[in-house]
Amino acid sequence: MSSATQRTVEAIWRIESARLTASLARTVNDLDLAEDLAQDALIAALEQWPESGVPDRPGAWLLAVARRRAVDAVRRRVNLERKLALLAREMPDGDDPMDAVEFDRQVGDDVLRLMFTACHPMLGRDARVALTLKTVAGLSTDEIAHAFLIPPTTLGQRISRAKKTLSTAGVPFEVPVGDELTARLASVLEVVYLVFNEGYSATSGDSWTRAELCAEAMRLGRMLAALAPDEPEPHGLVALMEFQASRLRARTDAGGRPVPLDRQDRTRWDRLLITHAEGALRRADRLGGRGSYVLQASIAACHARATSAEATDWHRIAALYRELGALTGSPVVELNRAVAVSMAEGPAAALSIVDELSALTALRGYHLLPAVRGDLLLKLERRDEARSEFERAAAMTGNEAERTLLLERAASC
Repeated sequence: MSSATQRTVEAIWRIESARLTASLARTVNDLDLAEDLAQDALIAALEQWPESGVPDRPGAWLLAVARRRAVDAVRRRVNLERKLALLAREMPDGDDPMDAVEFDRQVGDDVLRLMFTACHPMLGRDARVALTLKTVAGLSTDEIAHAFLIPPTTLGQRISRAKKTLSTAGVPFEVPVGDELTARLASVLEVVYLVFNEGYSATSGDSWTRAELCAEAMRLGRMLAALAPDEPEPHGLVALMEFQASRLRARTDAGGRPVPLDRQDRTRWDRLLITHAEGALRRADRLGGRGSYVLQASIAACHARATSAEATDWHRIAALYRELGALTGSPVVELNRAVAVSMAEGPAAALSIVDELSALTALRGYHLLPAVRGDLLLKLERRDEARSEFERAAAMTGNEAERTLLLERAASC
C-alpha cells in the first residue's frame, strides 16, 4: 500500500470511527462488539481501497461492511433470533447503506447516544472521560494516557472496566429524557469540551491542532443546546467553542508552526463563527447563566471583540478569571488569570501568582506552567531563568510543534 493511500485511510478513520462505532453500538447494544466490528471494517478498507480506490461515501462503505460482519457475529451468539430481528429492523430488505439520505438519517444522533452512554453516572469521572475520548473522539490509548499523565496500560484497563460495567448493567444506547437528562448533561458537556480542547491544542503528534475534532465537538455541542434549550451552560459551551474555533486558521503559520494569540493576524479570524458565538452567549446570558462555560465564553468574547492584543480589555478578563476560579477552584484557571494580570498590571504582579502555583502538585507535570513562567521572566529581562523554564516546558509537552516553539524561545534567550 502506498503511503498516500494509508494516510488517506487514516484520515478517514479519524473522521468516521466515532460515527461508525456509535451506529454499530446502537444496533448490537454492545460497545466491545461494536469496536471490534469497526476495526474489522477498517482492515477491509486497508485491504480493498488500494485496489478499488476510496469510495465516494467512505463512512457508508465502512458501515455496510461492519453490518455484514455484525450479521456473521450475531449468528454465533446464543440469542440468535432476537438479535437477528434487531438487525433486520435496523437494515430492512432492500435498504442500501450506501444511500446518502438514509445513511445521514441513521447516523444523525448515534454519536450523541454513544456520548450519553459513555458518560453514564455509574462510571467515575476519569472513566467517563477516557471512554468518550476513545470511542467518540477516536483518540488512541497512548494519546489519552498522555493527557491523563498515566501509563497506557493503566488507561487501557480503565477503559476495559468501564465498558464491562456498562455491558453488565445492560445500559441502553439512548439519549435520556427529563430529570435524567439534566443530571447527566454536565458530564456530557465536560467531555464535549475535552474533545474540543484535544482538537484545539493536540496533546501529541506533529500538528498543533486537529480541526476535525473541533468541528465534531461543536456539532455535538449544538445538538446538546437544542436538546436542552432552557439550560444556559450548553449555549455557553457552544459560544466558547465557536469563539475559540474562529481563531483556528490564525493559530498556525504556513509551515504549521504555532502563532501566539498576541501575534495572530486577526483578519484571518472567522467572523461568521464569532457572530454565531455572540448569539449563543446572548442566549446563555438571557437564561441567567454564570456557570463555567458561560464565564469562559465571556472571556473568549473579550478577545474576539478586540481589534488587537493591546486593545483587549485585560482588566475585565482578569476579573472574569477570578470569578471563574472562585467557582471551579482550578489551578489552571488561576494560571490563566496570571497571564491576564501580566497584561493588565505587568509581569511582576503575575509572577507572584505563578510562583505560588509552582508549589502545587496538581500542576507539577503541566507544561504550560513553566512556559508561562518563562514568558514572564523574559519580560522581566531574567533571561537565563527564562531559558531554563522554556526548556523544562519543552521536555514536558508531547506535541512536536509546541516543543519546537518552546525550544526556539529558549534559544532566543
